[in-house]
Amino acid sequence: MASLAVGCAAPAPRGEALQFALMGDLPYSEAQARLLDAMIEDMNRAPLAFAVHVGDITSGRGPCTDEWLAARKAQFSRIRAPFVLLPGDNDWADCHRSGFDPRERLARWRSLFCAPVALTGFSRQPGRYCEHVRWEAEGAVFVGLNVPGSNNNLDRDPEEAAERMQAVFAWLAEAEAVAGERAKLFVLMQANPFVAPAAGAPDGYAALRARLARLAAARPGRVVLVHGDTHTFRDDEPLSGLRRIEVFGAPHVRWLRARLGAAGLAIEPAPEPRSGAAP
Repeated sequence: MASLAVGCAAPAPRGEALQFALMGDLPYSEAQARLLDAMIEDMNRAPLAFAVHVGDITSGRGPCTDEWLAARKAQFSRIRAPFVLLPGDNDWADCHRSGFDPRERLARWRSLFCAPVALTGFSRQPGRYCEHVRWEAEGAVFVGLNVPGSNNNLDRDPEEAAERMQAVFAWLAEAEAVAGERAKLFVLMQANPFVAPAAGAPDGYAALRARLARLAAARPGRVVLVHGDTHTFRDDEPLSGLRRIEVFGAPHVRWLRARLGAAGLAIEPAPEPRSGAAP
């Protein structure tokens, strides 16, 4: 990831809630990239244990170029807290719209962003899917997955989707085992798995929703899904026992401040760098 620091993020002082940042689906343009600089300055003034971007660092029409990805990596490196980035559909699966091969773009994303992150227990799934990550903080387990929008890439490349989801479910099972029966489990990804497919198309998220439903039934109130994709802030319960947090997205350049402590999880939208939506 963009943060290459060694060591581990400092735990929250005794009696204080762990604070971290959640964001996604930005920036989609040069104008939004400039606003992102201001947003990073705001984040750097907060005592964050870490920051997570759930994916989509370009628009659905790109740019998907090496230059755009490298510029975003340099930009995210200015975040002082340990930073975790996940891939979204715009970053690879949708790059066919601007003439790129999606599998090649995912490989390029991995070459840029699969790096160490200074978080307790941080690990990447061994082998091909280095974008799948896991770490621990304040008695919770966080697991990041490559589940993109655009129906999970199932329509364009069902072989890729099937192989990747095997790795997703294996990594999720490991995280569940690490969390045990008591720890809160945060599942982070780019796609909104509650988006219905187009008429007559297979549902790229059906198996995942079923898995999330089983997780929530086994540990009600201790599973939190964090995603982006549909660019609407949500804090709700789409499945019984499952809390869902959806981050803001373009045109809004905005992050969520999360606090995890004895009172549970609290989510507070941070203000935008300037009034109104980003251009």
